[in-house]
Amino acid sequence: MPTVPRRAVRALPLYLATITVTCMILPRFVAAQDVPDRAAALEVRKQFLADIDSLNAKFMALAEAIPADKYAWRPGPGVRSVGEAFMHVASEYYTYAPAAFGATRSPVIERSKEGFQKFEAMSSKPEVLKHLKEGFAFTKTSISALDPAAITGTHKLFGGDRTIIETSLGVVDDLHEHMGQLIAYARANGVKPPWSK
Repeated sequence: MPTVPRRAVRALPLYLATITVTCMILPRFVAAQDVPDRAAALEVRKQFLADIDSLNAKFMALAEAIPADKYAWRPGPGVRSVGEAFMHVASEYYTYAPAAFGATRSPVIERSKEGFQKFEAMSSKPEVLKHLKEGFAFTKTSISALDPAAITGTHKLFGGDRTIIETSLGVVDDLHEHMGQLIAYARANGVKPPWSK
């Protein structure tokens, strides 16, 4: 069995202390690198708005393509219907998306679980088309109007110290998830997404 030199044994506490300090400091250093300055914040906002613009065009096209009589269809009990899923997307345009940048949410939806449920229950095709359009316009206007200083650095967002990099990715991730959900709903009802070949 090989023996360990005494020097290595004596250096072990220093080595372990160095690793411990590095593990404690490195995450903070890396996190500090992710805090957006003015240029980065403007680019994040630009890319976010471009992504949700593309998403909204698809949500609108899909909402138009699905027949009105299919808006009450749901894949199972206790699951959002087609219309409710679209209204959930619209609710995120009015609330979640602006809040991700520190903008004020819309008063269109009452600030309560019941308020969201009441809003999503208005799930007819005309209501969906109206609120997808108006909610998207609200998000775009609210976020575009923010002063660059308001979106740089770290801010109190969603109950913690966050950057718009973190929060905007959360929003687009969620919206893309709902896009997939609504594509599945459409195909289950014999509707091909208009942009599919």
